[in-house]
Amino acid sequence: MEAFADLLDRLVLTPSRNAKLKLLSDYFRDTPDPDRGYALAALTGALSLRGVKPAMLRALVAERVDPVLFGYSYDYVGDLAETIALVWPAKASPHPDPPPRGGREKGPSAEDFAGGSEKESGGLPPAGSGQGTPSLGAVVEALLAASRSEGPGLVERLLDSLDAPGRWALIKLVTGGLRIGVSARLAKQALADLGGKEIGEIEEVWHGLAPPYRPLFAWLEGRGARPEAAARAPFRPVMLAQPLEERDLGLVTPEAYAAEWKWDGIRVQAVNEAGTVRLYSRTGEDVAAAFPDLAAAIDIEGAIDGELLVGRAEGGRIVAGSFSELQQRLNRKSVTPKVAAAYPAFMRAYDVLVDGGEDVRALPFRDRRARLEALVARSLAGRIDLSPLVAFATVEDLAVLRGRPPEPIIEGLMLKRWDAPYEAGRPKGPWFKWKRDPHTVDAVLMYAQRGHGKRSSYYSDYTFGVWRPAEGGGEELVPVGKAYFGFTDAELAEIDRFVRKNTVNRFGPVREVVHTARDGLVLEVAFEGLQRSGRHRSGIAMRFPRIARLRWDKPPAEADRIAALEALIAG
Repeated sequence: MEAFADLLDRLVLTPSRNAKLKLLSDYFRDTPDPDRGYALAALTGALSLRGVKPAMLRALVAERVDPVLFGYSYDYVGDLAETIALVWPAKASPHPDPPPRGGREKGPSAEDFAGGSEKESGGLPPAGSGQGTPSLGAVVEALLAASRSEGPGLVERLLDSLDAPGRWALIKLVTGGLRIGVSARLAKQALADLGGKEIGEIEEVWHGLAPPYRPLFAWLEGRGARPEAAARAPFRPVMLAQPLEERDLGLVTPEAYAAEWKWDGIRVQAVNEAGTVRLYSRTGEDVAAAFPDLAAAIDIEGAIDGELLVGRAEGGRIVAGSFSELQQRLNRKSVTPKVAAAYPAFMRAYDVLVDGGEDVRALPFRDRRARLEALVARSLAGRIDLSPLVAFATVEDLAVLRGRPPEPIIEGLMLKRWDAPYEAGRPKGPWFKWKRDPHTVDAVLMYAQRGHGKRSSYYSDYTFGVWRPAEGGGEELVPVGKAYFGFTDAELAEIDRFVRKNTVNRFGPVREVVHTARDGLVLEVAFEGLQRSGRHRSGIAMRFPRIARLRWDKPPAEADRIAALEALIAG
C-alpha cells in the first residue's frame, strides 16, 4: 500500500499533465503484478468494492472518535478520506515488539486477512509488531473475497495496520472516489507511453480485459502477445471534435466541410458482429443493459457511431424528445418495461466504423457517409435513423442556423471535413463543434460548501438564486442552481474570502452567506438550458451551470427575476 499511497499523494499535488503521465508510467514500470493492475483498475474506475460504503466508514470512526469532534474535523478538512485517515486512533498492542533490523519484512498476504472475528487479531500483525504493511494486491483480494458482514471488521483491521497516508489511500480505494486529477484516458496514455504504443491500441484491447491486467502488462513489456478482446463486438476508440474558433471560420466551405446538427444526447457506439450486440458509451462502457429496447433494435452488421436520444416515431420519422425526457433513462443500470415504453430510446447515427466485416475508419468521411446511409436503410427495427446533413452556402448561413436551430434538443453544429478519416482522439481540423452561445443569468450567492481533493480547503461549491414575489409582499430569493466550476483560481480565492467574512448561518458543512437586496455577491451564471423540476423549490433545474463572471459591481437587488427564466422555458 505504501507505493500506491505515495502515487496518489504525488498525483494530487502535481498539476502538470506530463508530470502526471511520468508518475503513472514510472509506477506501472516499477511496481510488480498484481499491485499495478489493481492500481490501474482503481484509476480507471474498473475496480468495484461493493461491500464498502461511506456510511460504513462513518460508523467505524464513530466507534473510536467522538462524533462532535469528527464533525468539526470533517467540516475543517472537507474530505472524508483525509479526515478519517488523520483522526483514526490505532489500537495499541499490549506487547509491542521492536521493528526488525534491515528494513521491513514482507507484508501479509490475502490469506492473512481471512478469518474474521474468530482470530484475536483477524490475521493481521498487532500494532508495533514491526511486520510490513499489506500490499495493494493483498488488500484488494481480501476485500473482494469478504462477505458483507465481514467487510466492516476487515476494513477496521486494515485501518489499524496502516499509517495515515496508507489509511487515506485505502479509503480512496474502497470508496472509488479518488479525485486526484487523473482520468481513465490519462491512465491509458501512461500505459501507451510505457509500452511505446498508440493509445488507440490500448483502448481497442481494453474491453474484455479484467483486473489485474497481467496479459496487458506482459504485452506492453514485450513478454507476451497482444491481448485479444475476450468478447466479440469490441469497442473502437471514438473520434472527438475541437471547438470552432474565430480563426477557423475561413476554413468552413461547402466544398471542404459537411455540416450536421449537434444533438444533445449521449454519445454511443452500436456494434453487432456475428450476432453479438453491444452498446458502448464514449468511454467504452457497455450500457446495453440500461437501454435494452435500443440494444434489441441494433439489427445492422457492423459498428456505427451516433447519439442516443429519447423519441417517438411520427409520420415515418423519429422525433427527438427533450433532454429532461432522456434524463429519465440515464444513470440506471437496468430499466423497467414501463420506463422503456414511456421513454423509448433510439440512435441517431452519424458515422460508420465497421461496415459488415470491413473496417472503414481509414476511408474519407464522404465515402463513410454513403456507406452509413446504405447501412441504416437496411435497419428494419425503427430505432436507428440518420443525422441529416445541413445545407449551407457560406459560414454566415451556418451562423444563422446555429443561433436558431429547428429543435430544442440541438445544441449547435458539427462540421466534418469531407476527406477526413475516422481518427481516435481529438485531432485538430477534421471535426469541429460549433455550439450555441450559452444562456446567462445574474444570480445571488446564497450558500457555499467546501470542495473535495485539492479544493477541500476552499468554499468552492456554490448555490445561487434569483428573485421571485414573496407571499407576504415584496421579493425573496429562491435557489435555482448549484455550480462548482467556471472560475479561475484567483476568483476562487476571492469568493472563498467573501464566504468566510459574510457567513450568517451554518447547516453542517454548508455555510449560508448574506444575501439581501443590498448586501451579497452577484454571480453571472452561464448554462445550457432549463427544464421543469418538481424536486427543486423554484420548480426549475439548470443544465450545466457554471460561474461565468463575478459581478462585484452589481447590487443583489439588480439580479434577475424568476420570470426571466420562466420566459426562457416558455420560449
